[in-house]
Amino acid sequence: MSKRTEFLAGERPEDVLFYLQEDAVSNPGALAEYAERVEDGHVLVLPGDDGRSAFQSATGIDPMGLAQAAMGTEGTIHDDLTGAVCPVADGEPEEDHTTKFVFAFAEEQNEEVGGLYAEGDVVHAYAVCACGERYSDKWVVDG
Repeated sequence: MSKRTEFLAGERPEDVLFYLQEDAVSNPGALAEYAERVEDGHVLVLPGDDGRSAFQSATGIDPMGLAQAAMGTEGTIHDDLTGAVCPVADGEPEEDHTTKFVFAFAEEQNEEVGGLYAEGDVVHAYAVCACGERYSDKWVVDG
């Protein structure tokens, strides 16, 4: 089972996951031993602090700053965390709204908090579109 599959199943709550779109990576070969190759890019699953640092190094974006900026705009991030639907696309050409990056972490079920968190582990995902839009999505892990 891949690290990404484990993350998506809620089995890696200490880790973060991030997706880098192919064109957003200057040296994809450097990721070969660390990343899972997916159709349009690369996915890395790393321990929390290391993952946040690696995301910032790869993208130039502070992941906590991204989370803060993206929380105000809801979008649809694919449940495999390798793409998204930009909330401002509105019929514009798809290439103008390519998902450049996705950053995600999971929170373990917490019945005391209530809401989604009482239902199960929750994935928090944040995306950056080629148009510059930053948006978020969250859902309860299946399984």
